[in-house]
Amino acid sequence: MKTVKLLSLLFITAIAASCSSVRVNSDYDDNADFSQYKTYGFLDKAIEKAEISDLDKKRILNAIDAEFQKKGFTKSENPSLLVNIFTKANKEVNVNQWGYGGGWGWGGGYGWGWGGPGFWGGNYTSVNTSTEGTLFIDLIDSNKKELVWQGVGSGVLTLDRDKKQQRINEFVSEIMKQFPPQKKK
Repeated sequence: MKTVKLLSLLFITAIAASCSSVRVNSDYDDNADFSQYKTYGFLDKAIEKAEISDLDKKRILNAIDAEFQKKGFTKSENPSLLVNIFTKANKEVNVNQWGYGGGWGWGGGYGWGWGGPGFWGGNYTSVNTSTEGTLFIDLIDSNKKELVWQGVGSGVLTLDRDKKQQRINEFVSEIMKQFPPQKKK
């Protein structure tokens, strides 16, 4: 029985660990010349509408600031790129059932028939809930007022205050790895 509980714990841990990564995608305007962009600023009025706490908005904007600075961009009052964010969240419920036990098949040395409860015995069910979040980062050409790049990251969120900034940094970093886009020749 201890073996089953240990296997169950390892299974749940493996599922939780697999949920920790951020899945990212990006899209961009093929006609945009990304080498011309050197400065950025935030589209404050649009960001205010994001349906997350002001604290999380600040965390996201700080992470975006850090990523742009790593890439050599300068924050400006008259930027070439305007940054907008928006978010979505979905509650996910995962129900896992597994077990070992009887059923029709080879029956314990007695020939074909009911196999009995078997060595492990029992069925197990686990229910896990998590919140899957999606962060969209839009980059808008400030002169043309057109979207030129959009990065999207999705993954499991944390409510643990001490881990929030780390998780947000992970989301933003993974998304921003795809900017500027490497156009295929």
